[in-house]
Amino acid sequence: MARIGYARVSTREQKTDSQVDELRADGCERIYRDVCTGKLAERPELDMALAFLREGDIFVITRLSRAMRSVKHMIELAEDLKTRGVALRVLKQDIDTTTATGRMVFTFLAAIDEWQRELIVEGTLEGLAAARARGRSGGRPRKLSDRGVMRAQELVAARQLTMTEIARTVGCSRATLYRSLGQGD
Repeated sequence: MARIGYARVSTREQKTDSQVDELRADGCERIYRDVCTGKLAERPELDMALAFLREGDIFVITRLSRAMRSVKHMIELAEDLKTRGVALRVLKQDIDTTTATGRMVFTFLAAIDEWQRELIVEGTLEGLAAARARGRSGGRPRKLSDRGVMRAQELVAARQLTMTEIARTVGCSRATLYRSLGQGD
């Protein structure tokens, strides 16, 4: 019987360290780690962890949201693990699917996790719509102002400087210059 852990963070700036510490403290001998958003279907380390599990093993995660994408996915995964004789342990939510109560709590918390994620997405979309209605758009500010684009167009028309020199003159990279002028580089 082995304890196999899985940790996931959403962005490269985040670290799995705290999850790994908790998994090690729980006795996990192997720990798989992914860096990807929760909604993505492809999680190579999760797939490897699940493939490694054998009958009698315990699959350990710190939170349901670390390994699951939706209630449907959570229930399918729990059923697959149960069929294979593998227990699921969720540390933060104190879930152990070897008991009837643990399975009930698992299903309930899975639904709440999915609901919370949907609320976050809904709130983000509402915020973006409100910003657009006020004339603001998301994303990074433009590197080259309209005035800079006009100056670059003048320099290009004069045919006295290379594109690299023009980019340096207007204060941007060549790639930005080409994009701003509507040209491919």
